[in-house]
Amino acid sequence: QAPLVESGGGMVQTGGSLRLSCVASGRIFSSYAVGWFRQAPGKEREFVAAIAWSGGLTTYADSVKGRFTISRDNAENTVHLQMNSLKPEDTAVYYCAADHWGSGSSYAPEYDSWGQGTQVTVSS
Repeated sequence: QAPLVESGGGMVQTGGSLRLSCVASGRIFSSYAVGWFRQAPGKEREFVAAIAWSGGLTTYADSVKGRFTISRDNAENTVHLQMNSLKPEDTAVYYCAADHWGSGSSYAPEYDSWGQGTQVTVSS
């Protein structure tokens, strides 16, 4: 499978915004559900947001609802995660993952392809 590549991470202050992108080359991304997960130091990986392959269904963790928005641009083979009103507790490595014909699950084992991650750091 062609790799997934995340970008857009960085360091921002509390209340700032970042836009993460997940790009898949060599596959028809429109047939994949894409999820974003994150892992903070010393913590387990946790679900952030997901979008179904059809794009019509999105799911968010309670901790990011109203602040993060997941969207897809199938023409660009890209899924974005717009993150607003960032908090220090959002600091983590963010990973995107793909699930062929998936509905956008919050369950990590359902995803069979993962990116290498991009660091997001929110300073107080």
